[in-house]
Amino acid sequence: MLLAIDAGNTNVIFAIFDGDELKTRWRIATDPQRTADEYVVWLRQLLDLNGLDVDAIDAVIISTVVPRALHNLTVLAEKYFRTTPLVAGRGDAKWGVALDVEQPDSVGADRVLNIIAAHETYKQDVIIIDFGTATTFDVADYDGAYKGGVIAPGINLSLDALVGKTAQLPRIALEAPDDDNVIGTTTETQMLIGIFWGYIAMIEGLVARTKAQIGRPTKVIATGGLSILFDDHTDVFDHIEADLTLRGLLILYQRATNI
Repeated sequence: MLLAIDAGNTNVIFAIFDGDELKTRWRIATDPQRTADEYVVWLRQLLDLNGLDVDAIDAVIISTVVPRALHNLTVLAEKYFRTTPLVAGRGDAKWGVALDVEQPDSVGADRVLNIIAAHETYKQDVIIIDFGTATTFDVADYDGAYKGGVIAPGINLSLDALVGKTAQLPRIALEAPDDDNVIGTTTETQMLIGIFWGYIAMIEGLVARTKAQIGRPTKVIATGGLSILFDDHTDVFDHIEADLTLRGLLILYQRATNI
């Protein structure tokens, strides 16, 4: 079985693949100082709870946008799974796709993995919206080449900034409003409307402008933990692929090992 690890700015996701099947996935808060020993205690308990044998893991691939987290994750693979991990974008796991931007080395690993997975499925121009710590909009053409994109503050970051930089605004739960009303009558509803519908307007506006610039039929793919929050309130998404980045890791592993 393959252990695929995606270390993001907020969470590290551990996923188990048995062939092409995603068996399960777990999240833990990103902490570059967390040791391999700490990881494995947590991971062994979750594997056991899911009836999975730790000794069945015979391959590891790691993607990270937090460089300081890579060392301990590598030690985890070598010490406890007795394997040298593949690292996305390096060595045998090089991307294999064109990064047609001015600074290709600065493109986050998760964004390239999303492009790889989306192109494998759709084989046409795509816009991928990833709702994470930041919200990213990435464009790939029909050949799978990365053409660029947009980086915007994630919706939680926006809410945190609004509350943190004001004296009297309360912290509110992030959720979809009960209706389509955009005139709030309380401070809390006004904040929720501003954050939620303001975010919808940003998404729809950027997608419309991006499609116009591409000028060809384009699929819009949403991914990331918060993507389902917006799905019932806009028709801008063609598909929601919750595990797009993990699928990209699997594809990269299969290409690197000729499986």
